[in-house]
Amino acid sequence: MIMKKVISVDLGGTNIRAALATTDGNLLHTIRKPTNAIEGKKVVIDRIEKTIREAGVDEWESVEEIGVVAPGPLNPYTGILTYSPNLPGWDNVPIKRILQDRLDKSVRVGNDANLAALAEHQFGAGRGLKHLIYITVSTGIGGGIVSHGRLIRGTTGLGAEIGQIVVDMNGPRHSSGVKGSLEYLAAGPAIARQAREKVSIVNNTAIVELAGNVESITAKHVGQAAQAGDPLAIELITNAAQIIGTAIVTLMSIFNPQIVVIGGGVSQTGNIFFDTIREAVKDNLHADYWKNCPIVPVTFGDDVGLLGGVALLNTPDA
Repeated sequence: MIMKKVISVDLGGTNIRAALATTDGNLLHTIRKPTNAIEGKKVVIDRIEKTIREAGVDEWESVEEIGVVAPGPLNPYTGILTYSPNLPGWDNVPIKRILQDRLDKSVRVGNDANLAALAEHQFGAGRGLKHLIYITVSTGIGGGIVSHGRLIRGTTGLGAEIGQIVVDMNGPRHSSGVKGSLEYLAAGPAIARQAREKVSIVNNTAIVELAGNVESITAKHVGQAAQAGDPLAIELITNAAQIIGTAIVTLMSIFNPQIVVIGGGVSQTGNIFFDTIREAVKDNLHADYWKNCPIVPVTFGDDVGLLGGVALLNTPDA
């Protein structure tokens, strides 16, 4: 592969990060600015442009392409961001065209969870493999699937929305319209919601001590309490992990991956979380699917988005 200099920009609800990088995944120079999405779409787009230019200030002429990592449903073929829960007012924004016109550089756009899968495939736990499933479990549940070395994106780029898998046909309806979805039942807010419901009938749980009060409980507090051995917290994390494991059974049955990589804040609970997922998979799937398919934590932390933007620029635009 010929080494090129590129810029990757990770657009988040809290921060905009951009990096001058080489296509082998080496981040040379990184810039971070607050998104301040409340200031409106135009101001944020101006800030994205400025952050990109600052990241490449000394090498601008040598930068060949720009990869944009964006949250929410988007069409990677047209570069239109359909909407984003973390960016109010961003409905059907042609972010690719806007940035190409402003920067006079080739721009490609991808969904953040999809591109995290590409980052792990090219530079991380899945390096050298052809078949990978990536799942992030945080405020929501997202993911990406690499099959035969190619990212599965689907007709309009909405493929691999793992959080929308139905795991309980009689479950409550998610805001997306899906009943009993993986995201509604096992993401961070679900863990926090279940904790708030149960602490009123369980005495002496560390969850409330960590949170300060019932209303302030988050999945992070539950995870911390679980790691400290709190029985209720362990029960809640285990329940979420079992549900996620059930969804992974479905994904393994369809895609037969070589590795499953899991990230996001909830996954930081560690062995309680991962061991339960592995047991759920082993209990519900033939060994031929899982015996040579490890389920592992992510390789990268905050840089996974930036590396995903670089990985995007290494893949065919099709």
